Amino acid sequence: MSKVLMKGNEAFAEAAIRAGCSCYFGYPITPQNEIPEYMSHELAKAGGKFIQAESELAAVNMAYGAAASGGRAFISTSSPGLALMQEGLGFTASCEVPIVALNVSRGGPGVGGIQPGQADYFQVTRGGYNGDVRIPVFAPSGIQECVDLIYSAFDIAEEYRNPVVIFADGMMGQMMEPVELPPKKPIADDAEIARTKPWAITGTDAHEGRNVVFSLRLQPDVLEAHVEHMFEKYARAERELVRYSTSNLEGAEIVFVAFGTMSRLCAEAIELLAEKGVKAGLIRPISLWPFPDAAFDEIGPEAKVLISTELSMGQMIQDVKNAAAGRWPVRLISRTGGVVPSSLEIVDRALKHLQEVQGK
Repeated sequence: MSKVLMKGNEAFAEAAIRAGCSCYFGYPITPQNEIPEYMSHELAKAGGKFIQAESELAAVNMAYGAAASGGRAFISTSSPGLALMQEGLGFTASCEVPIVALNVSRGGPGVGGIQPGQADYFQVTRGGYNGDVRIPVFAPSGIQECVDLIYSAFDIAEEYRNPVVIFADGMMGQMMEPVELPPKKPIADDAEIARTKPWAITGTDAHEGRNVVFSLRLQPDVLEAHVEHMFEKYARAERELVRYSTSNLEGAEIVFVAFGTMSRLCAEAIELLAEKGVKAGLIRPISLWPFPDAAFDEIGPEAKVLISTELSMGQMIQDVKNAAAGRWPVRLISRTGGVVPSSLEIVDRALKHLQEVQGK
């Protein structure tokens, strides 16, 4: 299959369409505005429905309703917009309604700026919703991987009957790369929805009895049983949805841990360190939840320091420390406010951390 040169946001939208997305609800916020724009003129051609919502609150709740009726619902936003969607994501998780949400993140806090950032890590992995809820989160490092993750996220969301979040960043959304687009899936019709989603609100003509999608459970024992059921799913997700890649770990003295755009800069820094005679490797979490603890078992005995490398003041580093379990010292290289470090800066700071842990 041939590749086409596409801007990130437009490729992300096309991936959702090709995955059989039947409805998209969007609200403009930089740096993901090309997604609702693209959906506004392309989704209808595939038989889907586009609605520009009046706010992010409206968008997530529209998606909630559409997904409850069995549609493949897709939403996208950027950091402050995702904050507004948190309640809706918690409701869809509680109601076991599958939707796919894409966060093309930017710098914060608050309104922040419009440059790339990764400071939504806590927001997507811990969440701002109430109660016991977990949502699978996947973080691509490039446009092709993001396309592939969005395409598969709809199947994952439906299998687990849970929201799924894709965590990209502003740089990824705005840059261009050649991508191989996946084959198109048809939008499911009413008969297909009734056959494959017996829980969906489709009307009694499609099935016997009355389906109700709800979150309120006033009896404590009933609510407890529901939460325990949800966590049985989450335990399975922790076994089945872990994704990561590693490179150059054998013999590495420095091990970077980075996701998204930062992992690409670390890959270049590894080459520059090799020229200086320093062996470095990389663990790249693709699933941020569940976090790939098992990847750290692949680190060799030569490792002197683990460096969490982030576009935040240090959020993933908490999971890195947990996975390291005291086996290696963990340090941080970070920039924030939308500032993206160069690979040369990463090299310089990594060498200082190495010297520090060696007592030089």
